[in-house]
Amino acid sequence: MREVRTIPVAPGEDGVRLDRWFRRRWPHLTHVQLNKLIRSGQVRVDGGRAKPDTRLEAGNQIRVPPLPDAPPKGERDGLSERDVAYAKSLVLYEDEEVLVLNKPSGLAVQGGTKTTKHIDRLLSAWGEGLERPRLVHRLDRDTSGVLVLGKTPGAAAKLSGAFARRRAQKTYWALVAGFPKPGEGVIELHLVKTGVGDRELVRPADPKEFGAEPAETEFVTISRAGARVAWMALRPHTGRTHQLRAHMLAMGHPILGDPKYGNEASAELSEGLKLQLHARRLILPHPSRGTLILEAPLSPEMKAGFARFGFDQHEADPEPFGPQRRR
Repeated sequence: MREVRTIPVAPGEDGVRLDRWFRRRWPHLTHVQLNKLIRSGQVRVDGGRAKPDTRLEAGNQIRVPPLPDAPPKGERDGLSERDVAYAKSLVLYEDEEVLVLNKPSGLAVQGGTKTTKHIDRLLSAWGEGLERPRLVHRLDRDTSGVLVLGKTPGAAAKLSGAFARRRAQKTYWALVAGFPKPGEGVIELHLVKTGVGDRELVRPADPKEFGAEPAETEFVTISRAGARVAWMALRPHTGRTHQLRAHMLAMGHPILGDPKYGNEASAELSEGLKLQLHARRLILPHPSRGTLILEAPLSPEMKAGFARFGFDQHEADPEPFGPQRRR
């Protein structure tokens, strides 16, 4: 693009950061290129200078300077036909505003220094720029199940708001070591992050400790294999990193197959198993109509755990927590 343009911020983009507004339209721009344009004042919002993290408002007029051309298609980190077919095979539900994937265990949601295959990259199967679906929540790499994305800026904002305001009812299934007593209840325990990158962990913390964040998880026992293993339904009311895994360990009943949050008992029971945590069901408002009720079939990893301990997925109540508790 060789000319200066002025583009208004659409109503569905209200609250979006300036740098993300640009990346949605011109995804080929590098972080360095975009920040140089913004910091040098070539990009302006309603005639004034702005920062990359400036939150835009509907109706703002964005001055867009001449931009570097996108590289030829062959030079992009594009997807092969096989990658596109794989991405499409993950779809649980799709309409003009919402995309729901059945995320496999072992596939990261976003990339990193050593992570080149991830959900965010696969989203190129739907297009780039404004056509590219947007993540509105996360799942751990080894957690399988329901993952929701917005297909337009407005839909993504509304879906993100539903999660932020706790209007999304999430139900996870987990196999844990032992038999929790009581068999149902709520654990409220602050968590604090330690470590970085692949070594990042969270641990219980005093509420007054620096960096400690409140975390709340509701739990119900669905079934048990004697005193050895319990099949639990877990509902996080907050969205902290590794919350369910850390909370179950703190209760003395770590999730099986978890290399980070385990103990001697869970290690013995977990031999040959991957993480036994699955985002089974999600209920949340559709961006423009009605309610979405989404359910992901058991992953191969969870099927292996169910088979080992004799659980039958059809025995579970679809909504084990009953009416949502107002919090």
